[in-house]
Amino acid sequence: MGKTMDLTLYLVTGRYDFNEAEFLSVIDAACKNGVTLVQLREKELVTGKFYDLALQVKAITDRYHIPLIINDRVDICLAVDATGVHIGDDELPVEIVRAMIGPEKILGVSAKTVERGLEAEEAGADYLGIGAIFPTKTKDTALTSIETLKAINEAVRIPSVAIGGIKEDNLIDFCGTGIAGVSIVSEIMRAKNVGEKVRQLKQKIEEVLEEQK
Repeated sequence: MGKTMDLTLYLVTGRYDFNEAEFLSVIDAACKNGVTLVQLREKELVTGKFYDLALQVKAITDRYHIPLIINDRVDICLAVDATGVHIGDDELPVEIVRAMIGPEKILGVSAKTVERGLEAEEAGADYLGIGAIFPTKTKDTALTSIETLKAINEAVRIPSVAIGGIKEDNLIDFCGTGIAGVSIVSEIMRAKNVGEKVRQLKQKIEEVLEEQK
């Protein structure tokens, strides 16, 4: 709790059809131009290749002094000494993951309901990932309403990021929701000009966050 983390513009990686060099180049450009946290999400890679890739991504995030979060894989998080891990509903219990990673690493937990948010907070989560708010091709999941997003943020004390189908043109919808930032995948990963897109997103989400203060 109370760890220093800036959730403003949270990049969740997607592999799409990139080769490794292209993939790393996108992450580098995103870090250089303003993302505040990077989550490495790899559902298909075998453990050894995930480990190797995580080391390469961590070299980039370390260069820009940006925290690296590993999606789901506590073993990879510990093996590369990432800043933390993010887990979903179908992973190990939150309190078990907290015990495994210790008190210093960041623990993010996905939440779709007030109950889940409160349980995650009680069990040791540092922040919540709430969504999917809008339809997304990245993950097949039920949508979470803006009203539920607000309700979760009113109920918990830890910060949250909204996730799912978030684009530059729907950031305005998050005014007054109580979020600390947004998690974005395709809008950054598939941008024609990653640096320019990140700068535009950063400016817009900062305006939204400033309005809700």
